[in-house]
Order: sequence, then C-alpha cells, then structure tokens
Amino acid sequence: MQVMKRFLLLLAAALFASGAAAQVQQARGKATVTYEGWSISRDDKARALSAAQMKAVEFYYAEAGEAESENFDAIRQKILAEPDRYILDSTILAEEENSDKKQYTVAVRVSLNVANLRNAVKSNSAVAKGGPAGRSPLAFIFVSREVGTSRAYDDRVYKRIDRKADVKAQVNASEQGTEGENIRGNQIGTNAATNAKMSASMQSSASVETGGSTTRRATDNTFRLIPSANLSQVFTSTFAKAGFKVNEAALVEPYTGGQFKVANVENDYKNGMDLKPATLASMVSGMRVARMSYIALGTLDVGLADRDPNSGLMRVAVTVNAKLLDIGQTIPDTVASVGPVQYAGTGPTEDEARTNALRLAANNAARELTSQITNLSLR
Repeated sequence: MQVMKRFLLLLAAALFASGAAAQVQQARGKATVTYEGWSISRDDKARALSAAQMKAVEFYYAEAGEAESENFDAIRQKILAEPDRYILDSTILAEEENSDKKQYTVAVRVSLNVANLRNAVKSNSAVAKGGPAGRSPLAFIFVSREVGTSRAYDDRVYKRIDRKADVKAQVNASEQGTEGENIRGNQIGTNAATNAKMSASMQSSASVETGGSTTRRATDNTFRLIPSANLSQVFTSTFAKAGFKVNEAALVEPYTGGQFKVANVENDYKNGMDLKPATLASMVSGMRVARMSYIALGTLDVGLADRDPNSGLMRVAVTVNAKLLDIGQTIPDTVASVGPVQYAGTGPTEDEARTNALRLAANNAARELTSQITNLSLR
C-alpha cells in the first residue's frame, strides 16, 4: 500500500513538473562580434553574449512558425530592454576568439520564460491596446472527430477484345477416265478406269486487339464525434488572453434568431470535410444577429492509436484544420487559418494519449490563430 502511495505521489509530481515545463523552453543561439584593440574586452564579451541570447530567442520563434516569428519582431525591443524577464538562465556552451580577424564568437543555451514572452505578444495586440471597451466579441466552434465507418470500393474493370482473321485457300483438281463396252451374244460388258488428282494450299493470319478501362472510386468516410468539452476551456482561455470577448457557439445560438444551429454544423462535419454553403451562410447570418465580430471554427481529426517505438507508450495523432472569419465584412473574410497540421500525444492508455493529443492540437491551433490576428492588428 505504501509503495502504491509513493508511486502515485511520484506520478503526480511528474505531471506537475511536465505542466510547469511547458512554460519554460530551451533554445540555443550563437553570435559573433568584431572588437577593436589588442584583445577582447569585457564589454565586447557582454555584447556578444547578449546577441547570442537574442539569437536563441529568435530561433525559438522561428521553430514556432511564421506568425510567431513576426510577433518576435514586434517585441524584440522589449526583450532587449528587460532580458531577465524573458531569459531565466544562460549557459555558455562554447567560445572562440580569432585575434587575426579580431572576432569573438560565443554559443549559449538559454531557458526562456515562455509565459512572459506570450504575455508580451498579447499586450502588443490591437485588441489588448484598446482596453476592455475595445474587446471584440468572438464565437468559436471546434469539432473533435474520428473515422466511424469507411467504405472502400473494388475497381470496376471493363475489357474489350477485337479479333480479326484472314484466310486464303487454293484448290486444284483434275480427273481422267475411260469407258468401254463388249458385246457378246446377248450380253454387254462395260469397263471404266478413273484417275483423279487434287492439290490444295491454305494460308491464315489472325490479330487480336484488347482495350478497356478501369474505374476507381474514392473511399467514403463518415465520422463519429468525440465529446471534448475540456477543449472549450483551452480555446476560451487562449482567445480571452489575446484580448477577445469569447463565447462558445452553443451559448450564442439562442441569440441568433434561429438562423444558426450547432447541430447543423456537427452533421456536416460528420459526413465530410467542409461545411455546406447553406450551413455556412446561416452561421454567418446568425452571428451577425448576435452581433459577433469574429467566429473561429474547425475540426480536430483523431487518428488510430499505435505504439510509440521510443517510449513504448500509446501514441495518437490529431490533424487540425481551423480558420477565423471576420463576419463584419459584407463577404466574410478569412483573416487567419491553420492547417492541415498534425500533433501527436502519448500516454499509458489510448484514452490518455488521445486526450493529450487533442489538448496539444487545440492549444497550438488557438495560439497560431491569435498570433496571426495580432500581426494583422485586428480589433
């Protein structure tokens, strides 16, 4: 019993540590500076160290994607002004001085305070600068699903065979014969001899021509929706921190004058990859009645579970497709989009791996959408 309690405590500590570590990321950077004088000074080394640290931050944002890289450009001066707020620690990995060229190179590994970096990006957004009164209302609906049925069709094959034959024949025949009669008394005797000759020759040729076609039909898939109410908290939190007034689509539905139905969206996503034009049109019309400025929507497609070869844990991949529509325009404008992009989660069981993958996919999709919105300075 004591062993089990100790195991549970260790497991809880590990889970807490992994959650905390998500806000701290490691990155590496390298920089080279040119100095004057006979040798490198302390100030020059400090300048090189600062440049290497900024390269590490830039490398982190470069890995995060295009939108995040653009956000880094917007907060570069903030990081330079207060590096200790965003860089928790820095370790020198290697340094080299080239006295002939008067150059000094240093490589570092830094621990980044990702939470403060994200807060800096959000505070720079147009929505956040507008204050509480400038927060734009945003509704969202994301559907988690997996393949429920899959119907594959055999190839339909049509074959045609054309046969052609040519026959040439030649026959020669000849016949020779003699007849005679002998009359003796009251009797008549006859005799005959026949000689026949025949020769024949024949030539034939044949050709066969085949043709036809093969028709293939794509596999028909229908999807089964996965209850994922906990994902709503991920989207709500991320969009709210970006400065929006966030509402789930299901909560907005009663205020759309009956034009928008969550069930219609779910039914469309059960049977295909996209919403029907009528469903999309009714969604936009209903959200305008409810005075929403933006709506975020998309799908999280869960793949089949398999065994991760490295850790031995169950592994599940989730493919995300998401977009954010500005419905304030006469024709709704897609101002941000994500995907298709895939994220994978692991866990001791298939359910835990699926939950981790869905949470990771939802978090990254929401952050990417808000990063793109920040870059566009939307309110």
